[in-house]
Parts: sequence; C-alpha cells; structure tokens
Amino acid sequence: MTTAHGNLSGNQRRKMKSAARLYAVQALFQMEHSGQTVETVRREFLDHRFGAVYEGSEMLDGDMDLFADVLDQAVNHQAAIDQMTDRALVAKWPIARIDPTLRALFRAAGAELQAKDAPPKVVITEYVDVARAFFPDGKEPRFVNAVIDHMAREAQPDAF
Repeated sequence: MTTAHGNLSGNQRRKMKSAARLYAVQALFQMEHSGQTVETVRREFLDHRFGAVYEGSEMLDGDMDLFADVLDQAVNHQAAIDQMTDRALVAKWPIARIDPTLRALFRAAGAELQAKDAPPKVVITEYVDVARAFFPDGKEPRFVNAVIDHMAREAQPDAF
C-alpha cells in the first residue's frame, strides 16, 4: 500500500497532523473574523501557509487532507458543534461570549470528535497542545482540556 505519506515516519505524520490542526483553528478564526468563505480560506492556507517560509524558517507541512476534513466538518456541522460546546461550557458562558480563538479551537475539536477518525484522547491532547501554542502562559489549556473532555464524552461515550 502506498500513500502520499507512505515514506514518512510515524513521528513526521503526527507532526503533520498537529500542524493541520493548528492551521484549521487559524483558518476557522480567520473565517469568523473576516467573513471569508471556507473555499477562500482553504485555498489561501493550502497555497500560502503549508510549507511556507516565515522569518527564515520553513513552516511545517500540514496534513492537507486532515486540514480540509476538519474545516469542512466544522463548517457543515457548526450549529451542532456549537451546541455541544455550549453544553460543555459553564451555563453563564455561552460560546458566543468566549474568546474567538477558543471558539475556533472548540469547533475544530468538535469536528474531529464528530468525525470519529481519531480517538477522543488524541483529539483532546492535540487541541490542548494547540491551546498552549496560542496561550503559552494562560489557564486556557486547562480550560480547553476540561471542555473538550466533556465534548468527547458526549460525542463518543463508548470510548471512555
């Protein structure tokens, strides 16, 4: 069996998936902030972010299929994902009131939890890492862990 990633090590594939998740959160944030369509943002990311060079260092190539799948799932099922997120948040903090970066992160994580392609514990760990990238000194990673754990238990109760 040969795949596009067939010659990569497991570690390289994991890094590409992690990069794709980070890019998906950035793309979802950009769509909400700018009002651009998913097609416009996807094209910009695939053409200009994946493998681009910033300040002399090459950005990690992301897993383009995972990036596209997360975006499509998040956009096509946004209402259901937002409702699942709302149930995981404290009642006085509906999703509309939280930080837009966290909102994008919860939508991306919710998309993966609904797709059921990755184990929930992997999704939780990966998006907590994304939260650390955006909020290195804050309490957000712990908050993200709690919310996505709640979402995962709702989306895939058999996994726990």
